[in-house]
Amino acid sequence: MQFISLVIEDPSAEPYDPALDNIQDWVREGTERGILLRGDRLRPVAEAQVVARRDGEVLVTQGPFAELTELVAGYDVLECTDLDEAIEFVARHPMARFGAIELRPVWPFDEEA
Repeated sequence: MQFISLVIEDPSAEPYDPALDNIQDWVREGTERGILLRGDRLRPVAEAQVVARRDGEVLVTQGPFAELTELVAGYDVLECTDLDEAIEFVARHPMARFGAIELRPVWPFDEEA
């Protein structure tokens, strides 16, 4: 079962400290266990572009879609046996101490609701 984890950064929380929370250890474990398929950081929200199409016109706006207090800072694609395994793994993500991890099951196009 595949999941997407969205790494949510809380700017008001204490800053990430690699000495206390080494993301490389978490990545290595996930890779060795075959859980972590892919993951990356995202560029700062100031570099975001919001794209919409209205009445046949493409609209592009710089910056985030809405004023947010928590920002998506990264993502991971996971392959887990079930939701419990996914929760167990992302709960140890270093950024879970400084923000939150939103965990969502992937819904393949060929799968019914």
